Amino acid sequence: MGTLTYGPAAKPITIDDRDLAHLQAVILAKLRRSESFSFSWERSNEMGSGHTTLWMHPQMHLEFTFHGSKRVPLNREWVERLMSRANSAGGLELVPELVPQA
Repeated sequence: MGTLTYGPAAKPITIDDRDLAHLQAVILAKLRRSESFSFSWERSNEMGSGHTTLWMHPQMHLEFTFHGSKRVPLNREWVERLMSRANSAGGLELVPELVPQA
């Protein structure tokens, strides 16, 4: 489990390393273009369930910390789905990775 640390309060958000790697690709691409957007995800039952939304802005402090030392290989299709969500009016949402059927 990695963490995404955001904003002046620097509150860490626990996210699976694989999910975090894909979110990092999308978030950094958007911020490199100076694009602000919302990012929402469902909280686990341990965190009180519900959902959380952040307003992502290029001027905010943002840190990605991964638990594992190896880089996670990215699923291009998943990155494209996440980017499509980030570019929509609803903003970026952590949607599950679709695994191809064998």
